[in-house]
Amino acid sequence: MNRPDFSDYLVHFSTDEAPKGGIDGNPVGNISALSAKDRIISILNEKTIRASSMPWTGAKAVCFIECPWSSLLAHTQVYSPYGVGFTKKTIFSQHVGPAIYIRTDVFNKQKNSGAFAGLLWSFITPFSPAYRPYSMKKAKYDIGTCDYTHEREWRTPHDFKFEYNQIEFVILNSHSDLVDFPENLKNEIGIDKFIIMDNYKFVETLWPVHKI
Repeated sequence: MNRPDFSDYLVHFSTDEAPKGGIDGNPVGNISALSAKDRIISILNEKTIRASSMPWTGAKAVCFIECPWSSLLAHTQVYSPYGVGFTKKTIFSQHVGPAIYIRTDVFNKQKNSGAFAGLLWSFITPFSPAYRPYSMKKAKYDIGTCDYTHEREWRTPHDFKFEYNQIEFVILNSHSDLVDFPENLKNEIGIDKFIIMDNYKFVETLWPVHKI
């Protein structure tokens, strides 16, 4: 499908921040001191994205974002200008599926009743939009504004392993990043698969068509 609001690709972005699910007991806690760029290099060298502890549920998951071209710049500003992209077909084959956004009142009831199956926890994120009613904002279960629906996130409940020929693109911030990038990775992945965000920003400066 060729639509501006739809993409055949999913991206895992790295970040400079500590894991949102905390460091203690988190499988990715050992890379929390690395920069976003170094985390991507580590992922590519290992050919593995490690499952991380999720906030609110504590379940382990690897997260991907559906990324239409028009949203790429906005996503890099939220997370980092470093990421790796795959087709949905490649990702779905490893038991990856769309995340499940659940209203916090429903989330609270289901959690307290133990109604969620164990594996389901990896896919769940509470949904608490800014436009929720006042009664929900004052409820004990309220967690503040939590709305990731624009990301159309996908998740898998285990480490995501891949081969270099399955990578569709790698996102880097600048030309100097590409120059300094490990030669073995550029050769194995193919230099034509690297997207430089400085180029994207320059195009947006000349032809600003996206509001971010």
